[in-house]
Amino acid sequence: MVQVTKAKGRLSRVPAASVGDSIVCVVKKGPPELKKTVFGAVIVRQKYPVRRVSGQRVVFEDNAAVIITPEGDLKGTDIKGPVASEAAEKWPRIANLASIIV
Repeated sequence: MVQVTKAKGRLSRVPAASVGDSIVCVVKKGPPELKKTVFGAVIVRQKYPVRRVSGQRVVFEDNAAVIITPEGDLKGTDIKGPVASEAAEKWPRIANLASIIV
């Protein structure tokens, strides 16, 4: 993660992002033409527990993000694995491509 977009913070405090937040990131795994390039992305899964309004906590096995274009469209055509409902509510285009929404 390089930057959390639309984050307001305090001096010397590192901004944090959660499920559904838009970030700027560098690709580490994937095809050689995409590696080491900077993209916008949306976080769809995280290992750290996410607390919901109902009181339950959701934990995923890994951290994952979906690459988006500056207009907000998805760069890929498929999302592997589950997507948190917080991300699906904020981003309807992600909800359309998600196979499982948890």
